[in-house]
Amino acid sequence: MKIRSTTPAAVAAAALLAATLPLAVAGSAQAGGSDGRVINTGSCSGSTDWKMKAKPDDGRIEVEAEIDSNRTGQSWTWVLRHDGGVTARGTSVTRGRSGSFSVERRTVDADGTDQFTFRAVNPATDEVCVATVAL
Repeated sequence: MKIRSTTPAAVAAAALLAATLPLAVAGSAQAGGSDGRVINTGSCSGSTDWKMKAKPDDGRIEVEAEIDSNRTGQSWTWVLRHDGGVTARGTSVTRGRSGSFSVERRTVDADGTDQFTFRAVNPATDEVCVATVAL
């Protein structure tokens, strides 16, 4: 029976890899600066992109979600959830040269990490966007 030994360098390399792996998987999340802002970006099921931001704001959390389809006049239905519960819902239309819309809300700052999910659907194309951010 052969016994393998692990060198301290191999242990350190494995620890470093394990520590950085979650960062590589969640690479689209970014810290936004000294104000505590967190920004997350991604793509929808079609050609549309999303961006979601959250930051502390006078004991509450300001959360903003943006949908950018590059097409003006599209109607989207959306739902904003905070820790699983519905915080807001509505319908928005893309506007301007960028063909985008954004939704901004101020919510309570619950104990621990606050999880936000913004889901938008374009009923005309069936495109779905699911944006998430945690603060």
